[in-house]
Amino acid sequence: MRLLLQRVSRASVTVNNEVVGEINRGLLLFLGLATSDTDASFPQAIDKVLNLRIFPDEKGVMNRSVRDVGGGILVVSQFTLQADARKGRRPSYINAMPPTEAEALYNRFLQEVTSAHEGPVAAGIFGAMMDVELVNDGPVTIWLDGEELGWKS
Repeated sequence: MRLLLQRVSRASVTVNNEVVGEINRGLLLFLGLATSDTDASFPQAIDKVLNLRIFPDEKGVMNRSVRDVGGGILVVSQFTLQADARKGRRPSYINAMPPTEAEALYNRFLQEVTSAHEGPVAAGIFGAMMDVELVNDGPVTIWLDGEELGWKS
């Protein structure tokens, strides 16, 4: 599982000219699932996302979490996070989870984030061509790789 977090002032996802998910201050979370992923790593991943201290406190120090600031979370499925571009000019997606399995796992991830987070949670539409708009606050962008972090799969 790979997660790309962006601290945002606002973010939205549009499909076919219709906004399907949006948040104000919070985290835009891109989720890329690998063939080896299971929901066993979700508790560790969600705990990390919800408690990562990347929002400023009253002194401007990144010392608050999305929970602390009552921020929203916008989750967008993005299989291209599993791209392997080490060889050639065309990325390989052999490690990306097949769409049918990935959709079910993505939906479980969304359910668990929604259960764990008291603030607003929104999402894109799995497999859709999406326009994602955001105002990256900071900018703050953080890469979380479950394999590197030792999350159980």
